[in-house]
Amino acid sequence: MKTKLQNRLSVRLIISISLIMFFILSAYTFFVVKKLDSYLTQTRFESAYNISDIIKKSTRYSMLLNRREDVHQIINTVRSEIGVEEIRIYNKFGTISYSTHPPEINKQVDLTSKACIGCHNSEVPLESLTNQKKIRIYKNAKNQRILGLINPIRNEPDCSNAECHAHSSDVQILGVLDVEVSLDKLDEIIQSSKEDIISASVVLVVFISFFTGLFITVLVNKPLKKIKDGIEEVGNGNLNYRIEMNSSNELGQVAKRFNEMSNKLSDAYEEIKTWTETLNEKVNEKTKELKNIYNQVYQIEKLASLGKLSATVAHELNNPLAGILTLSKLIAKKLRNSQKEKEFKELIEYLDLISNESLRCGQIVKDLLIFSHAEPNEFANENLLKIIDNSVTVINHHLQINGITLIKDYSEEPRIIYCNASKIQQALMSLLINSIEAMTNKGKIIMKLSQEDDNVVMRIIDEGTGISDKDLPYIFEPFYSTKESTSGTGLGLAVVYGIITMHHGKVEIEHTSNQGTTFKLVFPQHKQNT
Repeated sequence: MKTKLQNRLSVRLIISISLIMFFILSAYTFFVVKKLDSYLTQTRFESAYNISDIIKKSTRYSMLLNRREDVHQIINTVRSEIGVEEIRIYNKFGTISYSTHPPEINKQVDLTSKACIGCHNSEVPLESLTNQKKIRIYKNAKNQRILGLINPIRNEPDCSNAECHAHSSDVQILGVLDVEVSLDKLDEIIQSSKEDIISASVVLVVFISFFTGLFITVLVNKPLKKIKDGIEEVGNGNLNYRIEMNSSNELGQVAKRFNEMSNKLSDAYEEIKTWTETLNEKVNEKTKELKNIYNQVYQIEKLASLGKLSATVAHELNNPLAGILTLSKLIAKKLRNSQKEKEFKELIEYLDLISNESLRCGQIVKDLLIFSHAEPNEFANENLLKIIDNSVTVINHHLQINGITLIKDYSEEPRIIYCNASKIQQALMSLLINSIEAMTNKGKIIMKLSQEDDNVVMRIIDEGTGISDKDLPYIFEPFYSTKESTSGTGLGLAVVYGIITMHHGKVEIEHTSNQGTTFKLVFPQHKQNT
């Protein structure tokens, strides 16, 4: 508990401010007491100097008349004043002429003592001594401080002309008046003042510390506690917890940002929770996608197997079909050239029927050969725009016959893909013919190109009758046709699917309705590993 309390920011701030205040007030107390001591000492010095001047002036007349008893009476009277300890008068030879302590009279003092050295061991004349040189402070037997002041007695004209004891006029100083006053009362005042200042400083430190602690608690500690509680609540998982703080200071801004963070965390948690709750749905969606991919792979494998079978069947059927077609045309030609054309008219119709059916069978064999990929694949970097132009050129007569307008909705910027150009052209022609046959009332076909990641995406949009929902799942399967049985082989879109898949691309019906169909083809731009 103690360590926890010490670690609190508010406690550290209060202790730091209290210590700073303590040191500041301690220094202030020291300088104030020192200043007070100096001031009171100077005042006491001036008081002692005034006493000394009073004694000099009071004893002047008695000394001129050499009335020693009067002088003794005067200095004893002044000695009775509170604070005056001793009064002495020294002559110029250092002999005590007068003293409030009679046993000292006529004694020779040591001129090297602290009291005399200022005058007798100094290059500065006595009358020029500073006030600092004229005073001395020492402690008596009672351990009380005593201030001693020497006041030079100058040789005035009255002294040198007096009848009683005339002095030579060449002598400037006749002696000194030594007055000692007690500093005990002064020390008591200083001590009392020191105690008062220290007490006031302590009270001030306590007062400032108390209100500092109060302000820190209200302005810092409580907001910090709210923020701390908020962090703990969020840490415990309560993301809906908000800090109630209306302050606009830094802590208020922190609380505001904390609430914003809590909102974002709550939203993110709800999103994760929702995503988790719908995970089964997403798994089912992914499963469905995987199933579709599996079906595509299965269809590719089926197409591959069927392609091998188609190649074999195509080669086996192609030769006899070609022979039948040739012979039927030859017989029909000879019968037409015969003179008995009317007799053979019915036979010629039969032969034409055989010829047309053989031609249709040949077309089926041709589609089977294309579907089986029997031809060698030669890949290179080709411009898709050039392949489109070649395809449109070949089927242009179909567009004109059916009154259909082809619109190229893309820029002329080259679109380079790695492909077999002839097979891509075959796939595009099949898709365009498929769109033409689906449009019965003229209209337009739009071809669009776009760049998506590393792929070139083509969209062929027609205005045909669309593809029904029942036909849509089987539209790319071989031999499945939505046309009349005599007008299609059912291999066109299967061939397209095989070609695009062989190029590692993708073909799908992006949109279909009774207003038209959109085929989407995706071509990788770079060479794919097989």
